[in-house]
Amino acid sequence: MIPENIRKEFPIFDNRPEMTYLDSAATALTPAPVIEAVSTYYRELSANVGRGLYPTAEETTARFESVRERISRFLNTSSDEIVFTRNSTEGLNLLAATLADRIEEGDNIVITALEHHSNFLPWKRLTKRCGAELRIVPFEKDGSIHPDTARSFVDSRTKIFAFSAISNVFGTPNDVSTIVRTAKALNPDILTVIDAAQAIGHMQVDIQEWNCDFLAFSGHKCFGPTGVGILFGKHDILSSLPPYQVGGGMVLDSTADEPTYMDVPHRFEAGTPDIASVFGLDAALDFIDSIGVDAIHAYESELATQAVSKLKKAFGDSIHILGFNDRRESGIVSFTLEGIHPHDIAQILGERDICIRAGEHCATPLHHVLSLPATARVSFSVYNTEEDIDRLIEGLKEVRSLFEN
Repeated sequence: MIPENIRKEFPIFDNRPEMTYLDSAATALTPAPVIEAVSTYYRELSANVGRGLYPTAEETTARFESVRERISRFLNTSSDEIVFTRNSTEGLNLLAATLADRIEEGDNIVITALEHHSNFLPWKRLTKRCGAELRIVPFEKDGSIHPDTARSFVDSRTKIFAFSAISNVFGTPNDVSTIVRTAKALNPDILTVIDAAQAIGHMQVDIQEWNCDFLAFSGHKCFGPTGVGILFGKHDILSSLPPYQVGGGMVLDSTADEPTYMDVPHRFEAGTPDIASVFGLDAALDFIDSIGVDAIHAYESELATQAVSKLKKAFGDSIHILGFNDRRESGIVSFTLEGIHPHDIAQILGERDICIRAGEHCATPLHHVLSLPATARVSFSVYNTEEDIDRLIEGLKEVRSLFEN
């Protein structure tokens, strides 16, 4: 159950009370406890981690590592399998860089046509560098990947299969555990990589159930600060990978001809991390748990389902909504409005304090498949209401009227 006064948890509405924010798939708004956690670090600690021996440094290190433990419990895995990154993009690039030695000419990497650029470009670049083949699995009409379709793209030379848990354009969840199980049945040595940027905090994610080898997500899409992300990797595989970057905080002996690096996960955390944002992510997970992931998922999905119904009723055949299912399983709805470019839609709505996304959503391959130059996207979260949907509808009617005159 979403608390009735949930909007009071988000200070931005104190400063922008008229704003209708419908772009949470890009960045979720930040609740007060997260802002306070970031501020507390700078007010009360402001020391580095893993270095100093004075009290504030030791307390900062202890709290930092406690967040790692917290995240491992949230994902149902071990803390030594949690690497702090800046975002999903860095985590996925880290993997593509450190797995390069395992890819040979004649191998192949499988991705899907649904992928965000962050889970498309690193693998495309890797295959080009290694002389491997990039295989792209097509998607169903509802924006999902069918396990049987994926099956035909995996063979004995497939080294990596990377796909998103939820499309950031269609908003349709994939059956991650079944797809992973199908791929590993065909090739037990395959490494599976999940882009969970749109899933964490919005649906149940259980590493043990999914049995993926790697998973990446960004804090700012699940009520946390920008500048912090997580890469999960199975311990045995992470331990076999070389460092992504080298420098302070990840080396045991730098003087030898062959430096000795720290064990995982610290081997992949060179330099000073965004400590304040890590503390903020901790508070974001507390915020999610205080409501419940299932309640968040149900609420966002219901709002998206209502939005689809009202959009179709208001605009009929002039609106094209991606995906044929009226019942939505996430808070994301993408659409086009006949005769009006999505950029114009977003610009005009923005002038009325209605915030949506327009463009290719960093998913150009998907839009090419659909032969669409761009789409408009609304994405709901816990601070949205039915009134936000109604305001969106009225705003879109104004947009259409401007183009009819």
